[in-house]
Amino acid sequence: MRIRISRKARLVSAAVATALSLTSLTACGGSSGSGDSKSLEMWTFKQSHVSALRAAAEEFEKETGISVGIEAYTPDDAYTTKVQSAAKTGDLPDVLEVHSDGEDRVLGAAGILSDLAGDYDSDWSGRIQQAVQESGLVTDQRYENSLNAEAKDHGVEKGARYSVPLTVGTFGIVYANKQMLADVGITEAPANWEEFLAALKATKAKDAKNGGLSLGLKVQATGLTWVLQPLAFAQLGQQDYEKLWGKDEGADFGSANGNKVLSLYDELTPYWMPGSQSLTIDQADQAFAQGKSAFAVGGTFTLAFLKQNGMNPEDVLAFGLPAPADGAVPDRGLGPLALTGLGVTSTSKQPDNARKWMEFLSQQDTATQFAKNSLDLPATELGADSAKVLGPTLSSMVDSFKGTPETTYDPSRGDEFRPIGYEQDDAGAILADLTPLKQTSVEETAQKLRSLNQSYWKAAGQ
Repeated sequence: MRIRISRKARLVSAAVATALSLTSLTACGGSSGSGDSKSLEMWTFKQSHVSALRAAAEEFEKETGISVGIEAYTPDDAYTTKVQSAAKTGDLPDVLEVHSDGEDRVLGAAGILSDLAGDYDSDWSGRIQQAVQESGLVTDQRYENSLNAEAKDHGVEKGARYSVPLTVGTFGIVYANKQMLADVGITEAPANWEEFLAALKATKAKDAKNGGLSLGLKVQATGLTWVLQPLAFAQLGQQDYEKLWGKDEGADFGSANGNKVLSLYDELTPYWMPGSQSLTIDQADQAFAQGKSAFAVGGTFTLAFLKQNGMNPEDVLAFGLPAPADGAVPDRGLGPLALTGLGVTSTSKQPDNARKWMEFLSQQDTATQFAKNSLDLPATELGADSAKVLGPTLSSMVDSFKGTPETTYDPSRGDEFRPIGYEQDDAGAILADLTPLKQTSVEETAQKLRSLNQSYWKAAGQ
């Protein structure tokens, strides 16, 4: 499984199928299998986590005498089906890895996951990165949203916690082929947008066929959410960035600020890998791993996928999408999101041991080793010395999180300043006509985005 364009979109997709089948399962009995009080079972949908979890399980057993069996079921649809089937027959494991802040609440509402609020104390939560400490919690706002009878998590309890964070990540991470960079005399990550464009120009000039940039633009919103939005935040600052989606035509995409941002984004046009508009996210990353592009844009989660496709992580230079040197936030950070969490099933015969296992995974030493083994970033705060252990590629992604609240682009924001009903794919399709398709100008694109936003505001009656 790989994280797709929109966390919310993916979670809703998974939630629809899950909610329909699971809401009637709370009465199901069952256990986690053998009944051996010293043996736990855990399921995950991430194949890249299996070896790392099994290595952690070996250490956990040495420390506690409790063994943990780890099984993966992929892709996501197969995992959902497996959980549904096991819930019906009472054969759920003790622990489930779930998509954070969506799937966890759906399973909690269905009675599949237990409430962990009483166990997630200050010692445990204090190990977790502050930005994601509330992940898994049914906050007042999440509870209010769940009251709609059509909500996929209808039935959750206010203040309940159905998962604890395991991994975090963000979008807008650029991956570069070190050898292709070295071939044009570049040995360090670009310090700003201008240097990034210069590097693209150099690699493209060196290898016109393979020297460009790959991104899965067939998924229409990737260009918007992984490139344009963090770029716009850096250029304009948070307040003016958010106004791009507002009702004020003096500050929206049709304004001078909007045209400036779109012009910056359009600067990528000469460098897209041929056929980028027809590539899925996986295909674009596979192309990069195969040397068909010098750069790729993805997320923190992309590194493990590149390794699965034969690329040595040591051959990759990773860095957050660079900010314009003259922008309002030239030192912009990329805010982390909780990506996956862990939950205890309501049918587990040994919930105390299951919680011990989950807490063990949050310990700093365990989390650091998990990161090295999985090439994924744990939710645990790894400390100032993490770079010495994680190595340069993982450390550079951790560095992309660094920033103050004012200088950090938070990809989870949007409901606060966009109109209700806003669809990222609609805006992404308009952007694709600008670049890479070159079917519209910056000015035409700006007006289309303005009209789209205004139509959403009108439809929402806001």
